[in-house]
Amino acid sequence: MFGTKKFSPAGHWQNIVGIAAEKAKADFNTTVYAYTLTSIALFDSFISSWEEKYRSNYVRAETVINKYVDPEWRPYLQTPPFPSYSGGHSTISAAAAEAMTKVFGDHLAYRDTSEMEFGIQPRDFTSFRQAAAEASISRVYGGIHYQFDCDNGNERGTKLGEFVVQRLKMKK
Repeated sequence: MFGTKKFSPAGHWQNIVGIAAEKAKADFNTTVYAYTLTSIALFDSFISSWEEKYRSNYVRAETVINKYVDPEWRPYLQTPPFPSYSGGHSTISAAAAEAMTKVFGDHLAYRDTSEMEFGIQPRDFTSFRQAAAEASISRVYGGIHYQFDCDNGNERGTKLGEFVVQRLKMKK
């Protein structure tokens, strides 16, 4: 096995902040607020997800399938070398979506061009929550998470994002 690196999930969401700020024609203060709010939501949600991963220490789907169903089965996405539950991408994506929705609204349609340098085509989204939901389910479809990993991550990330948004207000 080998790891192919792009940029981190948090880095991807920070790229989306920049895309959204440009699309919304946000002023400097709003843009800084968006980056700050999203960063705090991302960092806190990573802590929450990883604390749960190592508290519950839940086995990955690939391990179970290889042991009990098909020893040759491989997921579409590379399985990371840490516990499955709760889903990290789901948690941080939901938290970031809440932060960005607070700043830019619930219906800022945008085109995510951040991964073009890695050969990934641009994706169009109607909201940050839609993008977060897609990031979450992609981990199930990719074979590296169970559905309940992602459901819990979405719930946990949404609550954490809401908490951060309530605590950090932009002064006018």
